[in-house]
Amino acid sequence: FGGGYVIVSLMQKKFVDDLKWFSEDEMLNLTAIAQSAPGPVAINTSIMVGFKIGGVLGAVLSITATILPPLIIISVISMFYVAFRSNIIVASVLKGMQAGVSALIADVAINLSSKVFRQKDWIFILLMFISFAATFIFNVNVMYIIIFSAIIGSLKIVFQKNKTQGDNEK
Repeated sequence: FGGGYVIVSLMQKKFVDDLKWFSEDEMLNLTAIAQSAPGPVAINTSIMVGFKIGGVLGAVLSITATILPPLIIISVISMFYVAFRSNIIVASVLKGMQAGVSALIADVAINLSSKVFRQKDWIFILLMFISFAATFIFNVNVMYIIIFSAIIGSLKIVFQKNKTQGDNEK
């Protein structure tokens, strides 16, 4: 419980304070690099620590040791979920959790869209509405929307860069 940063702090205590395999700066650097890589920070950090200590074999062992316990725990929980799924109390709790998650997603969507409006960039505002319509009205696959948005964003950067260079040459 507590997410990846809890595990990173435990790794720091073990590897820096107890075993003295890394300096505090090295551990902070490994964590910073792990944060910038895609994926969960705890898994990325464990891969980097394992690789630094034992090469490829160390990375494989550390990823296995990081993933296996949660995988086993989730598997056991899922067996109980199937057994208690029809229980009215469990079903009510899960429905409540769905409502809570929906509210969190709505909050994120509202906050992100308000930031787009504050930028007052008509291309991004139009892209936001097109993406919304493509998803909810026309049922377009999200991957196509992400690729299309990335292309539009890249083109905007290229055109802005060219315009800036043209203005600088004048």
